[in-house]
Amino acid sequence: MRLLIAFLDTINRLTGSLIRWCALWMVLLQFIIVLLRYVFGISYIFLNEGVLYFHATLFMLGAGYTFLVDGHVRVDIFYARRSARGKAITDLLGHLFFLFPSLLMLAWFSWPTVLSSWKILEGPVSVGGIPASFYLKSLIPAFCALLILQGVSRTIGDLVFLKTGIRLEHRP
Repeated sequence: MRLLIAFLDTINRLTGSLIRWCALWMVLLQFIIVLLRYVFGISYIFLNEGVLYFHATLFMLGAGYTFLVDGHVRVDIFYARRSARGKAITDLLGHLFFLFPSLLMLAWFSWPTVLSSWKILEGPVSVGGIPASFYLKSLIPAFCALLILQGVSRTIGDLVFLKTGIRLEHRP
């Protein structure tokens, strides 16, 4: 089990280490856009869409890594007061009844749109934009897959903890 968890965590760890560069590129591109617009009076739609593409990539593909490092938003009103066992049960139930069903449904219903977009190599969002809307739509099932993989890792870890009392660490 430890090897399976390590393998699943590694997928999101590697994705996170690559995706974090999108933040830097997004800020640099936005700086260039502002410089071009306000200093030179030039504006390009494809540059503006580039910020959107970096932003979408950063957040959609970085969600699994955020889950890995436990950086997601959690309402701690009741959770913080629970014992380690109570937290594991809460997480396990949340994964089984909320995380997996919602992600599977999102992947299921988005897949036909993604497939259609790839079949026609769907063009830009705006006239003069980046001709790769199919890429943006592909981020949805990729988001689902990365979160499901991390959810499986966390679920296995919670099951092992509930059975043995040993916490298998998810190290970033």
